[in-house]
Amino acid sequence: MKPTKNLIIACSGSVATIKLPVLIEKLQDPSLDFIFNIKVILTEHAKHFVDFASMPQSVELLDDEMEWKAWNKRGDPVVHIELGKWADLAVIAPLSANSLAKISMGLCDNLLMCVVRAWDLKKPLLFCPAMNTRMYDHPITSDQINKLKSWGYHEIPSIAKTLICGDTGNGAMAEVDTIIMEILNKIQK
Repeated sequence: MKPTKNLIIACSGSVATIKLPVLIEKLQDPSLDFIFNIKVILTEHAKHFVDFASMPQSVELLDDEMEWKAWNKRGDPVVHIELGKWADLAVIAPLSANSLAKISMGLCDNLLMCVVRAWDLKKPLLFCPAMNTRMYDHPITSDQINKLKSWGYHEIPSIAKTLICGDTGNGAMAEVDTIIMEILNKIQK
């Protein structure tokens, strides 16, 4: 019997969110050493890039609205806290420039930001920056990435390639196979 792990995949508002179905499909490959229970957090802007018809029924999709619907009175679940308790690992793939800035400043204005702010630092949190080359090459980006790394979060670095906008350079999200390899490496430790 293979071990089961609980995994949060979070997507912020980057066009690289279109890779979400492939990431999930590869994480559900029966040849992997683990079985992953997957919950997906989508920011409002990430939803723009999701083909909901291609999402597996076995994966729970969560957004800001669900956080607020779950709580009506004292004693009701607080979704961002419950998610952090449930998960063995989280990966933010993609992490947009905007969400990177929010996390580095400690903002908590959506479900993803609240999960990250309340994250148990003993558990792995991986992030995959994804943004236009001009944004990626701005000096503040490396400062923000280094801040997240100083907290113990693990960067899966961007790659250089021709982006969907047609520009060529740094800032593309890491390849799905690289992300899976990093998730497996962190889970095995």
